[in-house]
Amino acid sequence: MAHNHSEQNANRTRLLAAFAVTAVFMLAEVAGGLLSGSLALLADAGHMLTDAAALLIALLATQFARRKPSGHHSFGLLRLTTLAAFVNAIALLGITVLIVWEALQRFWHPQPVAGSMMLIVAVGGLLANMFSFWLLHHGSGEKNLNVRAAALHVLGDLLGSVGAIVAALVILFTGWTPIDPLLSILVSVLVLRSGWRLIKESGHELLEGAPQHIDVARLKRALVLNIPEVRNVHHVHLWQVGEKPLITLHVQVIPPRDHDALLQHIHDYLHHHYQIEHATVQMEYQRCGSDHCDNEWIQSDNGSHHH
Repeated sequence: MAHNHSEQNANRTRLLAAFAVTAVFMLAEVAGGLLSGSLALLADAGHMLTDAAALLIALLATQFARRKPSGHHSFGLLRLTTLAAFVNAIALLGITVLIVWEALQRFWHPQPVAGSMMLIVAVGGLLANMFSFWLLHHGSGEKNLNVRAAALHVLGDLLGSVGAIVAALVILFTGWTPIDPLLSILVSVLVLRSGWRLIKESGHELLEGAPQHIDVARLKRALVLNIPEVRNVHHVHLWQVGEKPLITLHVQVIPPRDHDALLQHIHDYLHHHYQIEHATVQMEYQRCGSDHCDNEWIQSDNGSHHH
């Protein structure tokens, strides 16, 4: 347990460092973008803002995961991070629309851009992103969903910084300023992609969707095939809070010699094969009386339950 705790602390330290680096350089890019007149830098700053938000959400998630559940919040506050991710994604799409709109204006009315300042800030941004990515990719972060999501954000951001550097070089050597709004639109497309994915994933979880990596039909078959006493599995409800999958299910079983041992076997199987630590299992010793036993979404529990 202590090992797990120190791993969490290491994750938190890495996230905090990456967040600090990203936030500082985001502000530098905003300032550099405004001073040099570069839209590509501002677009990249928008991208870095999403990174900073993703890192902050990941940080909050590690914090909330430690909070004990209460009577009002029986799962603790793990869902808050999902809600934050959803809000972050919507803000992201808003920023993208503004940048694309400004880019289109600039195609008609080109603005002067200070190429050398743009180049310095863009290179600084690239180095900051590389450092953040190294921090997040180093160590136990691979296993943590939040840290992995944050690392993906930063990787996308690396591309944005490279784009800004290319634009700065083109402006310095050729003086062709339309490259700046052109590349800002390209970066915006990257932001849109990650924003849309974030909206889909967080929305899915907020709407009590089943975790993507678990196939309910396969799980039902696996229980029947691998546990000899289990005859039928029905009324399965699977959802997710934070990173934790939760399940409730009815299992029709051959009356066992040892009820508790069989129950434990089912729990162990779910935990071992599906990483489901919280399962509510209702065992039934008779055939389920409902016509809808095989239908996932019927909630009428009119089977006879003998315990």
